[in-house]
Amino acid sequence: MKFIYMLCFIILVVFMLIILGCCRSDISVGYRFTLAVPSDYSEGFNGKAYLMETDQMPLNFRTAMSVDAIDGRYACSLQVFLGNVEVWSSGHVSKFFTSDACVLEFTKMGDLRLIGMNEQIGWRTATSEQGVEKLLLLDTGNLVLVDAQDNIKWQTFNFPTNILLLGQRLSVATHLTSSPTNNFSKSFFSFEIHHDKVALYLNSGSNNKYSYWEYHPSKSRNITYIELASKGLELFDDKFRNFSQILSPYQQQVRFLALNNDTGNLGFYYYSPYKDKFETSFQALNTTCDLPLACSPYGICTFSKTCSCIRLLTRGRDSSKGGCNAGKTAGHLCSKDEVEMLELKDAGTLLKNATSMSNFSKTQCADSCLDDCECGAALYSSRTRECMYFDVVRGVKQVNRGSGLSYLVKVSKGSFGKHKKSGLRKWVLVLVLVADGMVLFLVCGGLGYFMVWKRKKRLSDGNCSS
Repeated sequence: MKFIYMLCFIILVVFMLIILGCCRSDISVGYRFTLAVPSDYSEGFNGKAYLMETDQMPLNFRTAMSVDAIDGRYACSLQVFLGNVEVWSSGHVSKFFTSDACVLEFTKMGDLRLIGMNEQIGWRTATSEQGVEKLLLLDTGNLVLVDAQDNIKWQTFNFPTNILLLGQRLSVATHLTSSPTNNFSKSFFSFEIHHDKVALYLNSGSNNKYSYWEYHPSKSRNITYIELASKGLELFDDKFRNFSQILSPYQQQVRFLALNNDTGNLGFYYYSPYKDKFETSFQALNTTCDLPLACSPYGICTFSKTCSCIRLLTRGRDSSKGGCNAGKTAGHLCSKDEVEMLELKDAGTLLKNATSMSNFSKTQCADSCLDDCECGAALYSSRTRECMYFDVVRGVKQVNRGSGLSYLVKVSKGSFGKHKKSGLRKWVLVLVLVADGMVLFLVCGGLGYFMVWKRKKRLSDGNCSS
């Protein structure tokens, strides 16, 4: 039944596109397009209507209206594709959920927007009364709104997602961000430009930001912006001079740079005509243990480049079968009666830029984390006496012995059986003491009985001789 419904939906979309003119070169003000939304929810449903496309071959850019099934609802968005790869979406950060219909409206005042039921506005360009007359898709993949003189009033290049296209620039005022893996996730990755470096960050739900990869140019110049070129990423100074590069080791032309939504890795991608798909030519992180979310929460990446649950936190659970945990979530508990710190020697984390304190002892570091409701773990260095605090238990990895590093994890009390073991020791101690007491009593009693018996025998022998 679902197959039949989806088939009817596709036929309806194709019919509408034929009537309205499929893949136009431009769209003028007054345009309105409606994409039907299924009445029943179907997991994995994805309906698209392509509206515009460019002329490059073999791969070109296309603009599409899309309806996607997400978390039990349907999300409506305007998208740009390079081949089959989504390179921009109006719903990248914030999803617009609707029912019955998804409408793209280009008002006569020049505002491009998505509308749902009862004229509810889910997304807009906010370009009313700016002289906007057309919507164009350029050969660069940049979707733009222009006036009568072709001056750009709005463009997708100013609102990057997790993709940087060939020829697209990124300044210190903008950055790439990953799309949340689900609608309830509060953590995301970002690729950001600073005056002295470009870096990858894990942004947690408590507004904390931890870097896990950084590139510092060899020349001491301030970075003003970066631009993706055919051979890799180029860095420019305030005089618009290219002074540093991150190059692709392959000869093929780089088509886009992407921040992976799931792993947080950064890569260059080229098109392989032999495989008819995009392939990776460069990755910032090449080993499993260098990825911030390679292991599940409360998991540790070992020297064998595999994930394992932090010892003693669980009882025989495999991190590949449901993840690791610490009983209750201890990272946001405030009562010291409910939590304690577990020390992992010769363990560290690849997360950097955390809040830190100097001249601390290990005990002070652990106590300080216990006092902080938001602290989930702390990294302590016995060499530098530095203590760093984290609100997430991620990016944990095994390090060489003698490093002086200890990873201190906040866990709920009793989550790893410590108290039961101590109780067992007490029972063993009692049994040992009782057994020793009985042996000592028998020995002393036997010795006393022997001495009394010997004395009586001596007296008896004396009486007989007299």
